[in-house]
Amino acid sequence: MDRVAKAEELFKSGYNCSQSVIGAVCDDLGLDFDTAMKISEGFGGGMGRMRLTCGAVSGMVMAVGMVMSRGNTDGDTRAEVYAKVHELADKFSAENGTIICSQLLGLDKTNEYNPTPDARTEKYYKKRPCVELVKQCVKIIEDELL
Repeated sequence: MDRVAKAEELFKSGYNCSQSVIGAVCDDLGLDFDTAMKISEGFGGGMGRMRLTCGAVSGMVMAVGMVMSRGNTDGDTRAEVYAKVHELADKFSAENGTIICSQLLGLDKTNEYNPTPDARTEKYYKKRPCVELVKQCVKIIEDELL
């Protein structure tokens, strides 16, 4: 199965947006699936469903770190990693107008915070662009990192 199809399958099986992106590419990054799912879970719904940075974009940023960072404290890869994050976020934003979850979903951010995820019904998938955003982030990762 290709990565984009895997991301869609993960999302439609109940994983959140961030999990679906990183889960689709974790094998390529040398990251085991279970660890990837645990690390990325809190980023779904724009970080814990706070509707901030899109979880799919957060998953994409995790992939940047896995590909480009040496993970040390002297920051010798930091500038390159940050530059790539900006580049990929700009690419995503050029297609969608923003990287902010609430704006992508057309939600009024003044609504009271609710951490409970919506049920994944046919109606949910019809009204939410999330699966397409997940697929788009995986495609960007393929084009720019892998």
